[in-house]
Amino acid sequence: MGRTKISPTELVSLIPNVVLLFKDLLKDPRVPRSSKALLVGTVAYIVSPIDLIPDFVPFIGPVDDALLAALVLRHFVRRAGPEVIRGHWRGDPASLDRLGRAAGVSLW
Repeated sequence: MGRTKISPTELVSLIPNVVLLFKDLLKDPRVPRSSKALLVGTVAYIVSPIDLIPDFVPFIGPVDDALLAALVLRHFVRRAGPEVIRGHWRGDPASLDRLGRAAGVSLW
C-alpha cells in the first residue's frame, strides 16, 4: 500500500473532525482501554497551548498536532479496525481516505 501526499494545510484542516472522531472513540466499547489512554494523552496534547512546536508559529505550528493525530489514527485502525473509524468519522469520506493513506493504513 503506497502512501499518498497530503498537504500540511489539508492535514491541519482535518483536525476538528479528528478531535470529534477521537471523542467518539473514547465512548466506543470496541476500543481497547490502553488505546483510550493513548487517545486521552493525544487529545490533551492537541488542545494544550504547550506544544513541541507552538501553534502560533506560522504554517508549521499546527503541523505537529496533525502528524500526531495521523499516527494515533494508524494505531486505532490496527487495534479497533477500519470499520470503527469509518463509523465515527463526521467529515468527508474522501478526506478520511487521504488521511488514512497518509498515515499508511487502509480504511476501506
